[in-house]
Amino acid sequence: MIDVLVVDDDFRVAEINAQYVGKVPGFRVTARAHTAAQALATVAREPVDLVLLDHYLPDRTGLELVQRMRELGHDCDVIMITAAGDVETVRAAMRLGALHYLVKPFTFAALRTRLDSYAALHRTVERVEGQGVAGQEQVDRIFGALRTTPTASSPGLPSGHSEPTTDLICKVLHEAEHPLSAHEVAAQTGLSRSTAQRYLRHLEQAGRLRLTLKYGDTGRPEHRYAWVAP
Repeated sequence: MIDVLVVDDDFRVAEINAQYVGKVPGFRVTARAHTAAQALATVAREPVDLVLLDHYLPDRTGLELVQRMRELGHDCDVIMITAAGDVETVRAAMRLGALHYLVKPFTFAALRTRLDSYAALHRTVERVEGQGVAGQEQVDRIFGALRTTPTASSPGLPSGHSEPTTDLICKVLHEAEHPLSAHEVAAQTGLSRSTAQRYLRHLEQAGRLRLTLKYGDTGRPEHRYAWVAP
């Protein structure tokens, strides 16, 4: 399980965010904080993997809190969830290592997309750590894990294609360690092979996937698909 600390000065918003997190498999909210001081006390006394952090706190800003956590040696990851949409704050969050930046108001789907990409990062880092040394391919996989998959607002789907099915296929390929065939995608998603092939063809034409060919001893080459940065 990924342990999450929700930090927001508004008690109601903190509870809503905590409920959202509770709906995502693999995540659990272990604490809530409404000030920077409470957040610092929490990460000092219990392990926290991820902080969902508001910028506007009563005693110091969220970015000041991140900087203080780093000074004290707390290496928990941070996703900013805030109404602060100015470029200066966004750039400062990037420089301090925030993994995602979600502007209020937002939907559950938007938060879940960020959490899913964080979970993919968590799994990828664990796999690479087990290998001891990271080559360029492993490094690319770590950085690529943070790329979010398309949400329900994605335009341009052909007739007969649904957003949930597109998102499901993107998620499977996003988390895959190697290119997958239409048969493998169908097996992992529960779709028919023909349906998987139809979606894969569209995503490859849209630039979401990279198509490679795997040649066997006989017959036609097998089409294999890999995730490409959006």
